Amino acid sequence: MFFFLFSINENSLFSQQKLALATQQSNNETQKKEIPDVRKFEQLKSREIVSLCIILTIMVCFLFYYFYENTRLKQKIKRKDTKQKIFLNIINAGIDTQEIERKKIASFLHDNINSLLSSVGLHLNTFTAQNNVKSEEIQKAKAILQEAHDLLRDMSHDLVPTLLVRFGLIYALEDLCERNSNSNTNFEFSSKILTDKRYGEKFEMKVYFIVSELFSNIIKHSGAKKATISLHEKENQLMIIIQDDGQGFKTEKLDESEGFGLNRIRARIKKYKGSMAIDSNPNKGTSIKIKIPLPH
Repeated sequence: MFFFLFSINENSLFSQQKLALATQQSNNETQKKEIPDVRKFEQLKSREIVSLCIILTIMVCFLFYYFYENTRLKQKIKRKDTKQKIFLNIINAGIDTQEIERKKIASFLHDNINSLLSSVGLHLNTFTAQNNVKSEEIQKAKAILQEAHDLLRDMSHDLVPTLLVRFGLIYALEDLCERNSNSNTNFEFSSKILTDKRYGEKFEMKVYFIVSELFSNIIKHSGAKKATISLHEKENQLMIIIQDDGQGFKTEKLDESEGFGLNRIRARIKKYKGSMAIDSNPNKGTSIKIKIPLPH
């Protein structure tokens, strides 16, 4: 009986050891299977981290390049604007100097030379009347003096129109249309501004010479039979519209062929923070709209 019990216990113990050994082997096999899975997971995770780092590096490089190009473009635009401002300042300085000199010369011709010629003519007329002289040479001398007087008056008027100085911009522009009209081109004037309206002297001179140069371009280049200028005020701005029925041109090529005359006009307008828009087509005429803030 004792032997039988001992045999049972021995068999039970052997079975437990066998079971434990089987369990350990099963656990070892499970661990062996799990180890490759963990390694694969770690490798996959490492690859993801490397890929993420590469993507972030590319994004950082792209952003750096974008900011670099953006900064360089801003600097380029700033340099261009600075050059344009310098160029416009040079043109305006030349224009201002020219207009001051024109005014001085016009004043000198009108107040001095014309006065001297008028004085000579007066003395000559007095002498011939008192002495009852009827000489052909004196009559020729009077005619020459009168012609010189008229030429100097016209020259003085071209430099700085007397109407502009005395009566203002509206009178002067209306007179400009009359003087430029001829058998080839007729200039028509219309204005919604009162004729006795006055602006600052410098402002009026700038506007007058802008219109004068545009009229000169119409006469020289457009081949127009009719041209019109209209003026009105809108939202504290002086609105000037100049139209002609001439041959026109392609506006997209305007910058390529833009001459110094048009640059001078743009410089004058930009000095007063104004704008100029040109609408033209071949054989369909040209329309120019100018807006200039009114002086306070």
